[in-house]
Amino acid sequence: MATRSRRLRKKLRIDEFQELGFDVNWTFNESVTEAQIDSLVDAFIDTVIEPRNLGFHGGGHKEWEGIIATQTIGKCTEDDRQAVKAFWDAQDVKDVEISELYDIWWS
Repeated sequence: MATRSRRLRKKLRIDEFQELGFDVNWTFNESVTEAQIDSLVDAFIDTVIEPRNLGFHGGGHKEWEGIIATQTIGKCTEDDRQAVKAFWDAQDVKDVEISELYDIWWS
């Protein structure tokens, strides 16, 4: 098989341009207020997502779901997964689910 050019690998998002991300889901407990939800999501972005140069695309009300990937072409790590899990495990939420890392373009 012929090798692909760097330009084609980048367009296909393979090899060194592969992007790994993961899914996250959680449910706020019924006792959590709207203001607390806003505050917790802001804290999540400020303390976990932004410092690690990650991006979070998702949303919800009491039940949230989303995908986490890097802000530039790159790969999330197991440490990123653990940081997200640790943050939500310490909050007033239930049913926290963090998927395994996967190729966000081809999985």
